[in-house]
Amino acid sequence: MFRTALRTVLAHKARLLMTVLAVMLGVAFVSGTLVFTDTLGNAFNKQSAKSYKDVAVSVSSYASNETRSDGKKPEPGLSPKTLDKIGAIDGVASVTGRVDGFAGVADPDGKLIGNGWSNTGTNFSPGEDGKDAAYDFTDGAGPTKADEIALDKSTASRGEYEVGKPVRVSTNGPVKEYTLSGIFTTEDGAVNAGGSLVLFETAVAQKLYLEPGFFQDATVKAAPGASDAKILDAVEPLLPEDAEAQTGTQLAADQADQIERQLSGINQMLLAFAAIALFVGIFLISNTFTMLVAQRTKELALLRAVGASRRQVKRSVMIEALVVGLFASAVGFVLGIGLAVGLRSAMGSFGAKVPAGPLMITPVAVAAAFGVGVVITLIAAWLPARRAAKIPPVAAMSSVHAVATVKSLVLRNSIGAVLTLIGAAGIIAGASVGKDGKLLIGGGAFFSLVGIIVLIPLLSRPVIALVQPLLNRLYGVAGKLAGQNAVRNPRRTGATASALAIGLTLVTGLTVIGVTLGQAIDKMTTDNIKADYMVTMASGGGLDESAVEALEKAPGVSAVSPQRASYLEIKGEDTSASAVTPGDIQRVLALKTKSGSLDSLSGDAIAMASDTAKSRGLKTGDTVSVKYQDDKKARLRIGATYEANEFVSPVLISTDLVGPHEAKPYTPEVYVSMDGGMTEANELALVNALGDNPAISVSDQQDIRNMFGGMINTALNIMYGLLGMALIIAVLGVVNTLAMSVFERQQEIGMLRAIGLDRRRVKRMIRLEAVVISVFGALVGVGLGTFLAWAIGETIRSSIPGYVLVLPWERIGIFLVLAGLVGVLAALWPARSAARLNMLTAIKTE
Repeated sequence: MFRTALRTVLAHKARLLMTVLAVMLGVAFVSGTLVFTDTLGNAFNKQSAKSYKDVAVSVSSYASNETRSDGKKPEPGLSPKTLDKIGAIDGVASVTGRVDGFAGVADPDGKLIGNGWSNTGTNFSPGEDGKDAAYDFTDGAGPTKADEIALDKSTASRGEYEVGKPVRVSTNGPVKEYTLSGIFTTEDGAVNAGGSLVLFETAVAQKLYLEPGFFQDATVKAAPGASDAKILDAVEPLLPEDAEAQTGTQLAADQADQIERQLSGINQMLLAFAAIALFVGIFLISNTFTMLVAQRTKELALLRAVGASRRQVKRSVMIEALVVGLFASAVGFVLGIGLAVGLRSAMGSFGAKVPAGPLMITPVAVAAAFGVGVVITLIAAWLPARRAAKIPPVAAMSSVHAVATVKSLVLRNSIGAVLTLIGAAGIIAGASVGKDGKLLIGGGAFFSLVGIIVLIPLLSRPVIALVQPLLNRLYGVAGKLAGQNAVRNPRRTGATASALAIGLTLVTGLTVIGVTLGQAIDKMTTDNIKADYMVTMASGGGLDESAVEALEKAPGVSAVSPQRASYLEIKGEDTSASAVTPGDIQRVLALKTKSGSLDSLSGDAIAMASDTAKSRGLKTGDTVSVKYQDDKKARLRIGATYEANEFVSPVLISTDLVGPHEAKPYTPEVYVSMDGGMTEANELALVNALGDNPAISVSDQQDIRNMFGGMINTALNIMYGLLGMALIIAVLGVVNTLAMSVFERQQEIGMLRAIGLDRRRVKRMIRLEAVVISVFGALVGVGLGTFLAWAIGETIRSSIPGYVLVLPWERIGIFLVLAGLVGVLAALWPARSAARLNMLTAIKTE
């Protein structure tokens, strides 16, 4: 039987091609994901270990502005005295202090190099030899003067900077010009993430990022033969209470764990989409083996007649599946390695640098690839093998294929109906519960999807019957035959349509949720922001006060208000507050006043969100005790209450009131309204007022809307790309079904050709059959996906103001058109094969 199975596989290579492709694509996705993440993890772990190779102990400070219980303010970081004490410990060779923060450099067009969050600056800390061990200079040297900087090699190249030339650098303050003293290479993670690194002279960096004379971190290098653990024990008693130390080995291990956790999220997401693709592939594989068994009814019955047992027949089909699975897994694994290499290269093209390292092909990746490929193929082939074993020996005397009994169809439909009802009930129950109903919806979605898949053969007849008159009227005989062929074998049609239905369910659900969220956020933005422009730091950090002052003085500005993040203690409870400009805040944000007037902010009053005031038993006119961040107290009046707004905190306070109590105000954004509204001239005026700072973004209302809605569109595009694998396999399923259908209908097609159906109409018949099946699967997927999107939306409705379910009819229409196009493309080869059949040969074919 083993030899028989092998010969059968070799005899039906073309028929099994689609199955091989489906398994191959799924395995490539799985193995590529595992090899890619293993390679990345190994490279970053080696880089981490290399970075901390010469670090015996690392010290980090976490100083805060809060006054201690003894009434003294903590030091802002590690003082020179502390570093000197650490340097005097036995076994310590050297101590290097570091201080860092944001620093941005412009490219030749004045645009920021990097993505903002990974643009950093730090201090150059030379030893006695004048070198800093953390950086290898390829040109020039480190900065030793206040007006000098050094740049990493990648940034210098992108900015076309040379040693001795001026470089404009932006920190959180105004742009300053420095002379480039040197260019270096580094293993710094920010640079590898596509950012930039600027080295300043130590005193300059301390002034920019902390306070003169203090460091945020320090690294301790051990003398040869010294114990890192003993140095750590000696360092810890010397540190202030808001600092901690750990060995370089511990730090490298912690960073490796962090990298593993970050890659684990990527790994799980990619594997989830691989699982979807393989799940879709099950239908294609099962369909293939079902049709092969049906076409080999006489052959299998003959085996039974000459003495083969049911177990042997079943085993022969399973051996065929095993051979196909092993071959497809091997090819898929090789493709997966290529995919991993491609993903690694793609990261470089997007600006992220992956550290050098070998391609990691682990036993886990190999076992997972072959295990998944073989197991999926065997599972999909089990039911067809079981049916093959039930073929009676008497079938060898007849050319009629075995057909499903009425009893089996009734049982299938009953099971499908029960599963669908259970799933629908779970989805509706989850939607009615609200935000705690996600698990119910997830379980309901699973049962519904399985139930619909089981019911699809039953659903295909009435749905296709609805379009049958249209096919008859538009395409005549070819249309009539196409509709009849589509429902001739409902199980095969259902299995083919199921693959497309699964893909379209996910695509439609994601699209409806994404578009709905996008429109809710867009409406929230347009309804609440009246300002013409929003000014922010590209790094996501706070703007310097000088930027606010510059905006106030810019020509054409009619209103400016920062949204400065602050905290107040009100009636003993910490409360987030927004420090704003009285009078201007009403002109840049649409705040709906519930009681009182926001004009009261110009005095000694605050405004409070109405729901916050209600929860604390407060109302307009009440006087409350307030404690500022510097622990000074005051009694302020509630001058107004307003409807809660996503763009401000629960409390509004004047910048004049809170300013004297904050040493370093944090202003994430500033809203600006201008005479004449949004124009190129007005935007240029703001850019010029800010000193043409590459690190500061000036966004108009459309930019603001894109900023909030763009993330959703980006996420949707990524999801579409990942689901593309499942849809490709679904397309292969359509091709496979049509090819098999043409093969088993050779005699029928020959007869149609003999009685006058020309080649053109034969092709049209096959194409229309493919379109009908594809669109049927798409309609099922669109319906189920929309239902799931509605249910998920009900769980997040309460947390998103203005949430209203939106059905993107234009995108749904595109999905249906694409499904029809998929059918046309999938039918190209089968239709051509059908049209080229020799009439006489086809008529003689059994």
